[in-house]
Amino acid sequence: MPDRLSALDASFLYLEDSTTPMHVGGVAVFRRPRTGFDYDRLVDLIEQRLSLVPRYRQKVVHVPGRLARPVWVDDADFDVTYHVRRSALPKPGSDQQLHDLVARLMSRPLDHTRPLWEIYLVEGLARNRTAVITKTHQAMVDGIGAPEIGQVMLDVSATPRPPVESLWMPSPEPSGLQLVADAVAEAVQRPGEVVENVRSAAMDTVATVRKVAGVFGGLASAVRTAATPAPGSPLNVRISPQRRFAVARTRLDVLREIRRAHGGTVNDGVLAVLSGALRNWLLSRGEVVSAGTTIRAMTPMSVRDDETQVSAYLVDLPVGEANPVVRLHHVSHAMRAHQESGQSVAAQTLVRFSGFAPPTLHALGARAASSFSRRLFNVVVTNVPGPQVPLYAAGAKMIEMFPVVPLAKNQALSIGVTSYDGGVYFGLNADRDAMSDVDVLAAMVEESVEELMGTVSA
Repeated sequence: MPDRLSALDASFLYLEDSTTPMHVGGVAVFRRPRTGFDYDRLVDLIEQRLSLVPRYRQKVVHVPGRLARPVWVDDADFDVTYHVRRSALPKPGSDQQLHDLVARLMSRPLDHTRPLWEIYLVEGLARNRTAVITKTHQAMVDGIGAPEIGQVMLDVSATPRPPVESLWMPSPEPSGLQLVADAVAEAVQRPGEVVENVRSAAMDTVATVRKVAGVFGGLASAVRTAATPAPGSPLNVRISPQRRFAVARTRLDVLREIRRAHGGTVNDGVLAVLSGALRNWLLSRGEVVSAGTTIRAMTPMSVRDDETQVSAYLVDLPVGEANPVVRLHHVSHAMRAHQESGQSVAAQTLVRFSGFAPPTLHALGARAASSFSRRLFNVVVTNVPGPQVPLYAAGAKMIEMFPVVPLAKNQALSIGVTSYDGGVYFGLNADRDAMSDVDVLAAMVEESVEELMGTVSA
């Protein structure tokens, strides 16, 4: 019997529309080695590693009559060169040109008639660099059975792991009659599920969201503790299908020094930095910012160094506070209150879906954000510790990695944060119309780091 999508994974297919494609992405920047890092090398690498992620050779097939959730079946016409693509930037190959390309690629939905992923090798980046952009549908990434392909293409050494010898022969695709027969057999055991499947497949968003919320039981319980809806914000508007992308950078040692000086955690420092940046961004737009102004963030985070303890919180960022140290103390207090009250997702609830790798944890944040009303939060912030050792692809050293977290309905901005090899990298994915100044906000993130760091030596 074919592998049927879980209720959660199917929900992300049903919730997708033209303005909210449900793929999570990443941008990795590599230093080209002397031996080169070209398209053919990347294709060979991906082909060698596909046996580690068998889902990446499978496509989604719907059951006739929507009698059951869709199934995963092998794609008999699988062509790795369709999924691994190449692009080149016009000279001088600037970072801004790369960000514009990321925005265009992330705006396009994936082809649902094929395996739901794409990888782009971007050549021509200045200063002897090459970029790799990944897109993977959230229906594919559960973190354990189907990790994100970016996890398996990287090595801890410039010498790649020996290739895994594996001859892949696709299983025959089941006929429509067989799919119906399987669905009927399941319906005999669980008759109520037939009605639920038909409602979901008919785009009954309310039923679908309830299904997702039920799977994220721990998070749903935490969300119900929110006494008031999220404050009004220019971040919550009707969004378009098009995106903008911007980045910011800092060093992990800087955030650790801030933590040593003022207490709290590195996560608290990240949220305080974003609070300062969002404050200045609102002011730059002429928005009214009073002492009590807040922006509510939904923040799924790893809270232990070994990344095996994960929690998700609703945090009111104190953007109305002018003093950066006081902002940090407000954030630290709010995070401690969540932890002490137990208003967080149980670790096993998240780990069951997310695994321990940054790409899938960022996908988790997007999953949770897509599941709940925009009235509960203004912005999603996923902050995921990454490996603190250099990683390589086909001998090329990865020097930066930026997450691209998809937008939820009526959410104009998502922020992904990842640490890697001593650096901290912010990826800001935004609606093109509502956030034409997202690059201004990205610059303000770095300014906010400097402002907070300035209090350490003062």
